[in-house]
Amino acid sequence: MELSTRTLNRTTLERQLLLRRADLSPMAAVERLVALQAQDTNAPYVGLWTRLSSFTQDELIDLLYGKQVVRGGLLRGTQHLVGAEDYLWVRPLMQERLGKGRQAAFGKETRSVDLAELARAAREHLRGRTLTRTQLRDLLAPQWPSVDPAALGWSVQALLAVIHTPPSGIWNRGGGTPFTLAEEWLGRSLSASPSVERLVVRYLAAFGPASVMDIQAWSGLTRLRSVVEGMQLRHYHDISGRVLYDLPDAPLASADAPAPVRFLPYFDNLIVAFHDRSRLMTTDQRKEICVGSMVYPTFLVDGIVGGMWDLKEATLTLRPFHPLPPAAMDELAAEGERLLAFAGVSGGNIAWQPHRSSSMT
Repeated sequence: MELSTRTLNRTTLERQLLLRRADLSPMAAVERLVALQAQDTNAPYVGLWTRLSSFTQDELIDLLYGKQVVRGGLLRGTQHLVGAEDYLWVRPLMQERLGKGRQAAFGKETRSVDLAELARAAREHLRGRTLTRTQLRDLLAPQWPSVDPAALGWSVQALLAVIHTPPSGIWNRGGGTPFTLAEEWLGRSLSASPSVERLVVRYLAAFGPASVMDIQAWSGLTRLRSVVEGMQLRHYHDISGRVLYDLPDAPLASADAPAPVRFLPYFDNLIVAFHDRSRLMTTDQRKEICVGSMVYPTFLVDGIVGGMWDLKEATLTLRPFHPLPPAAMDELAAEGERLLAFAGVSGGNIAWQPHRSSSMT
């Protein structure tokens, strides 16, 4: 069965809680979405606000302090917020990916380091306490005096399952990144035999239908074709003939379903969840949004990326990629006012910049 690009778009938005705000608890939403990208501290909060009918910053803060949601390196080796129960099996699946990322970034600087010994030393320093990356770096440095201390500190979060405990990840908070041994923080052991099939199922429930390449792009894992092809999944194909997989009982959304405007934060997983992102944006738009390791905030108009936004000094700036109809501009302005209110911006205003280029249509 061939799926149109619009059907893929609406189905993904439905599963991402973006066709209508969901009456779910923040905990249930985090679990449904698998994980929330969290390199930017405030991004998970905006991501939940745009998807839920009722959400406040304090609700997620309470989940972090209550150890129900944790922050750490996961998908693609990047920072995410994830339910504590999911962390226990997702983190072990990412170990190889994290190791490769560490090697690419710091392999040369640490070529003289016995990584098993570095992990053992770091574990001993962290046992029973929380240290910032800088504090841990300084404790490790005397053992490897010829090695760049920063490389030692950054390597630890790939070698060990560590959680960045609150106040890290708290709305509008900065500061040093704390390291705590995950098994101590959670009081439970990580899974010794995590199931990659389980991760595929969770991905498809939140983002599908999708190709093997899409699943790999989202997770950072490789060599998943045999895994996916060995599962009992439904097969579709898109207009270019790519094979797409989905859960057998997962419904498809109507291509005619209305899609309200939505604001997506920095690094939102929806934007990076696919190898082929044509269900959401054009190739030119992707080049504007995804620059190096940065993924800029976007807004959706009629279900697809309509432009980028930024919130600084009480001004919400909207940068459309192409001219928008008046009704869409009015809807964006109304939703922008709600975003300003959620962010606690008093007396904020909305500024429009001219559309970037007619080639973005």
